[in-house]
Amino acid sequence: MKYSELVNMTEEQLEAQLRALQEEHFNLRFQMATRQLTNTARLRQVKKDIARVKTRQRELELQRAEEHAHGNR
Repeated sequence: MKYSELVNMTEEQLEAQLRALQEEHFNLRFQMATRQLTNTARLRQVKKDIARVKTRQRELELQRAEEHAHGNR
């Protein structure tokens, strides 16, 4: 997943994407523990995608806070 794809998502879509990635990460870790995981690179990719989604969520949060702060002046 590219960051540019996340920029166009709503907060609800980001939250849904995060839940899906976290579920996939859990399943991959479980497969790794039971030695069923064949594509170990996917584990790393999912972790990075989770970080990208969380980064975008934080950017939106800071953007709202800044707008709110400027609105109170």
